[in-house]
Amino acid sequence: MDQEYLLVHKSVLPNSFSKVVEAKELLRSGEAADVSEAVRKVGLSRSTYYKYKDYIFEPEGSDSVRTAVVSVVLNHEPGILGGMLTRLSEAGVSVLAIDQSLPIRNKAAVMLSLDLSGMEGDIKDLERVISESKGTEQVRMVAIS
Repeated sequence: MDQEYLLVHKSVLPNSFSKVVEAKELLRSGEAADVSEAVRKVGLSRSTYYKYKDYIFEPEGSDSVRTAVVSVVLNHEPGILGGMLTRLSEAGVSVLAIDQSLPIRNKAAVMLSLDLSGMEGDIKDLERVISESKGTEQVRMVAIS
């Protein structure tokens, strides 16, 4: 997987990007009951929110990421998930939670909640560890903080 991440000062980005972050924070904190209320409060359209919500993140008080939620599609074969978990452990990543779907057409969707505080490197390194694991079909960063 060859995704690129950039660190960009928000002053050069469209205002809607900051509003997406604000709306996500309103939802996280409970100040907004649902997406409609959150986007109304920040002055953003629902379509813009949904377009960018999975791609815009704001670090929490530190330059380093401490937790991540990752979506992975794996081949349904014995040992594939275990092998990926071993590689993550070797990289200093702790698994907080795993949610795995039933396999369909020999593919299983897995959602991983990860503690990255013990990992050396960055998100790109995390993606590499996962994507280079045997049997990995797709890797998508869902959330980071």
